[in-house]
Amino acid sequence: MWPVPLLLLTAALLEGLDLDRRIAHAFFHGSFWLGAGTNAWWATGLIHGGGRMLVRGAAAAALAWWMLSFRFPPLARWRREALFVFAGLVLVTATVGLLKVLTNVDCPWDLAGFGGNRPYLPLFDARPDYLPAARCFPGAHSSSGFALMGLWFALRDRRPRAARFALWAAVCVGALFSFGQQARGAHFLSHDLVSAALAWGILRALHARMFAVTGIPAPASTQSFPTPGIPGYFATNTTTTKPPAPR
Repeated sequence: MWPVPLLLLTAALLEGLDLDRRIAHAFFHGSFWLGAGTNAWWATGLIHGGGRMLVRGAAAAALAWWMLSFRFPPLARWRREALFVFAGLVLVTATVGLLKVLTNVDCPWDLAGFGGNRPYLPLFDARPDYLPAARCFPGAHSSSGFALMGLWFALRDRRPRAARFALWAAVCVGALFSFGQQARGAHFLSHDLVSAALAWGILRALHARMFAVTGIPAPASTQSFPTPGIPGYFATNTTTTKPPAPR
């Protein structure tokens, strides 16, 4: 679980030391965002629109694999992994989407100094009632990219090399989505780091739940007794049987 506290600590430092806005100024030039406008097809059309279709396609492929595994036996070997990947993508994006509504945090493009007119408020400060509702924390688009890290959990026990490739690919996709959204003014860097932490934590918990190995209870006839002469040692695999009664 070390990625989660590390990511959250980094996000807290970015927000607490006001580094978020300093980094955002690198994407905001004069009166426009680097990823906004007619020439920013790469941010709006490719990274945002195309990225959304990529993640939806991955979710659809995982769901299709799971459904077809009941019809085609060769696919059944990866049935649970396919369901895990689909469930992970849905759960991560749904959780982040809900948090966006509950946290009520502005996007950078709505703030004064970045093309908007709303005051900047630290994350946990009380929000004045006169401000309209906001839905920009955590970063939803980057979370969908980071949710692809579920492929690493699905592959790591059987295909460790492919799992490592899938992990780095997912991190790169999430980072690219994060870059695109920051260039558009949709999020600060801390928003996307929190999304990465949530994605990792949710996927790890879901994997532990779906792939848990339960212990097999020992038969009732098998009992463990202390071995004489060796204090603290237990012969756990010793099966005792009573001698036959004399006739």
